[in-house]
Parts: sequence; structure tokens; C-alpha cells
Amino acid sequence: QVQLVESGGGSVQAGGSLRLSCLVSGSIASINSMAWYRQDAGKQREQVAHITNDDVTTYGDSVRGRFTISRNDAKNTVYLQMDDLKPEDTGVYYCKIVVPRAAYWGQGTPVTVSS
Repeated sequence: QVQLVESGGGSVQAGGSLRLSCLVSGSIASINSMAWYRQDAGKQREQVAHITNDDVTTYGDSVRGRFTISRNDAKNTVYLQMDDLKPEDTGVYYCKIVVPRAAYWGQGTPVTVSS
């Protein structure tokens, strides 16, 4: 059974930083891509960062230049470094992986940015 467990969320003031981690466990032959999404109350879940299995990264317009996604395949972990956080970055952050014929989500980790 595949499990994704996020950690690193919390409360921070505007301008601060947080680093999220997502540990992937279970029987997985290969991971095609990994991504971070976020969802705030009353809003749709949106992708904020994406990384392929050859380390090509893409970012949402609102986080580009402030967030950095990376992966450590030896540790089965994907990270999201979030700098210069803004109140609009508040939400629950979810990790997602895409494997052949399936996709898996974590349970989310909350991030609150106060002004």
C-alpha cells in the first residue's frame, strides 16, 4: 500500500519561511512525477509546484521565485522550500505522486501565514 505523509507545516509571519516534506512509502516501481498542491477554505485545490523524474520543475505564477521544489529519490521524499511567505499562501498543502496507471495523495499539512 502506498502512503504519502507530509510534514513541516505550521504558522509563520509574512516574510518567513517553511520547508515541507513528503515521505513516500510502499511498493512503487517508479514515480513519474511529484507535485505540491494547496487548498484554502472555499477555494479549489491548485498546483503550486511540480517536478518530473528528470528534475524538470514548474511553478504556479503566484509562487514562482519564492518556492522551490526538490526531490531525494534515495529517501523517497519530495520537498517544498517556501520563502518570503505571504498571507495568501495560507492553506492546506498536499503532496501528490503520479506513477504508471495511478496517482496518490497525502493527507495534507496546514500552513498559516499571518500579516
